[in-house]
Amino acid sequence: MAAHSSSSTHHVTALLQAWGRGDASALDALLPEVYGELHRQAERYMRGQSAGHTLQATALVHEAYLKLVDQATVEWRSRAQFYGVAAKAMRSILIDHARARRAAKRGAGATRVTLATVPDVAGKTPVVDVLELDEALQRFAELDPDKARLVELRYFGGLSIMEVSEVLELSPATVKRQWTTARAWLRRELTPG
Repeated sequence: MAAHSSSSTHHVTALLQAWGRGDASALDALLPEVYGELHRQAERYMRGQSAGHTLQATALVHEAYLKLVDQATVEWRSRAQFYGVAAKAMRSILIDHARARRAAKRGAGATRVTLATVPDVAGKTPVVDVLELDEALQRFAELDPDKARLVELRYFGGLSIMEVSEVLELSPATVKRQWTTARAWLRRELTPG
């Protein structure tokens, strides 16, 4: 996630909190402030997609934003929390899209993404089916929901260690340790054979 000035971060947080209190004008002011970062997140996800993928980064941002607008019950605390919720929305959209493509092509249209944040032992970036990743994260959530959430924030949200530490209310050192463990677990789960 790109570095943001403290004043920009506080401005986005203030808009989120005003929106959470029901200020519709805050929501209108929020979109221009967050659109660029949401689009960068979407582009990261789309980079690993196959050439024939029908969902574009802009469409992913728009669908995610519509899901976020429906989040009336969220008590917005920070910009990092917002991007974490956006990550969850984008993950959900990508998974739904991959399932629909797979069903339409009877398995031939598996959507693949690069799992750049979980390199294999040799340091290569494996390509992982987004549905396999989702299934692995669901299994991981049953074992350790906190670490699964951390992976979602780091991979789908693009949040830094510091931002994840803010969202999960953990020290950066704890986030780093849990991230190391989570990557090892996912590497084992997603490595063929």
